[in-house]
Amino acid sequence: MHAGPDRTAATAADTEVAIVGGGPVGTLLARELALLGVDVTVLEQLPEPSGISKASTLHARTAQTLDRRGLLEAVQPGRRNASRAVHGPVPFHFGALFDLDLSQVVDEGPVIVGSPQAWAQEVFAADAVRLGARLRRDAELVRLEEHPDHVRLHTRSVRGATSTLTARWVVGADGARSAVRKLAGIRFLGEGPTVAALMGEVRLLDPASAPGGWQRTPHGWTLLWTNPFGLSRVCTYDFRGPHQDRHAPVTIEELRSEVERIAGVPVPMDSPAWISRFSDASLQAELYRKGRVLLAGDAAHVHFPAGGQGVNLGLQDAVNLGWKLAAEIHGWAPAGLLDTYQSERHPVAAAVLHNVRAQVALMDPDPRTDALRELFSELMHFDEVNTYLGAMISGTAVTYDTGARRSDPLAGRLVPSLPLKTADGPTTLAELLHAGRPLLLDLAGHVGLRTLAAPWADRVDVVSATTAADSWGAAAVLLRPDGYAVWSAQGDDRDAEELRAALTRWFGAETR
Repeated sequence: MHAGPDRTAATAADTEVAIVGGGPVGTLLARELALLGVDVTVLEQLPEPSGISKASTLHARTAQTLDRRGLLEAVQPGRRNASRAVHGPVPFHFGALFDLDLSQVVDEGPVIVGSPQAWAQEVFAADAVRLGARLRRDAELVRLEEHPDHVRLHTRSVRGATSTLTARWVVGADGARSAVRKLAGIRFLGEGPTVAALMGEVRLLDPASAPGGWQRTPHGWTLLWTNPFGLSRVCTYDFRGPHQDRHAPVTIEELRSEVERIAGVPVPMDSPAWISRFSDASLQAELYRKGRVLLAGDAAHVHFPAGGQGVNLGLQDAVNLGWKLAAEIHGWAPAGLLDTYQSERHPVAAAVLHNVRAQVALMDPDPRTDALRELFSELMHFDEVNTYLGAMISGTAVTYDTGARRSDPLAGRLVPSLPLKTADGPTTLAELLHAGRPLLLDLAGHVGLRTLAAPWADRVDVVSATTAADSWGAAAVLLRPDGYAVWSAQGDDRDAEELRAALTRWFGAETR
């Protein structure tokens, strides 16, 4: 456990939290902190948004999490009424085997949300600024000085102008090559690359004859999302070994040649908007927190983009971290609360890195893998296998150890959002969490439990409501701001004692 902040003789700070990186993870975290009244500044290296979206898939747990902040509709371009119901099968893949049905593991829709990364980050950024956050562009982090009660950041613009910013806390959300992680001396551990991959958006000169979709040949993989009226997304996977120079610029000739080598036919293309390299390196930060420096998103974990899990991991990092860091800053965090960010999120990312390595092995183009792929495809049609893999990919398998009794059916789990009736009118559980505050939900008129929670009223909302009979199997539920339950009433003599313990463990000492 780290000690709490030393508030004596504190150095004046320009901002409470500096977030380095203005991508979707950094901007969502900024919104979370600003929502909770924390002074936050985002430092983004790019002078202007690039408009590039390498990721565009939000899985069920991320959609559920965003719904608990009222952001679900906003992250879907052109759509303002996201369905909460799950309608029929939702095919998805594991290792490019499209035999999963994700609908079987989702009890609160939507199962998948199409949200381009560039769109989502601008939604989050705009809302963060609306809530009081500051966004500074053209600010590349070049030096970081750590002190007992603050961190000083030195930045440089593209024209070479330098500036400094002093913050109480720093969060690196600046991607796989994180300057924050490197400057803080946090080790990035794991397995190196074995696959050389290319991705870009180009104009296909003959899209009708291009090998669309996912194509596996003995030479590798091509993935083409063809657009006859504009730019098409083109991707290649070469399993012969990693890039000789991971940072070398990619030319249109290299991408064209690689597609032809793998597909066995010419695929004419020109007018690239962007092309980049990536690999299957599987790396994770040894520490998510070192003193006053924290990491989130790709700065904390990177992997091959199998199943679109990366941005989902990062967005859930942001919502897990935001309220805990805000509690630390506001002075009510119990001892060790901020350290639960690592203890909860590090294992989740490690599990994703593990399943991605398995998917990469399944995708090996060597014909000797054919029998394994055929067998695995058959296994995925068994309900138990579909449930296991589907929950893994969608994130719905995530649970946390909250210290509650093992027989508590809700503790550590994201509580499904259901319709509720309160004195103020109809609502849902998700809507009650929009403010980002802890919530004690009384579903059976337990005056004693509400009275017990009164000393925490400055930080815990208490709401009485009714819902369909036995909807959650509990008469009262205590939830963290991220929607995960830490306690639920079991209807016995221990309820009051355990509620008091949960309030203290997660939300600090009662106010006298």
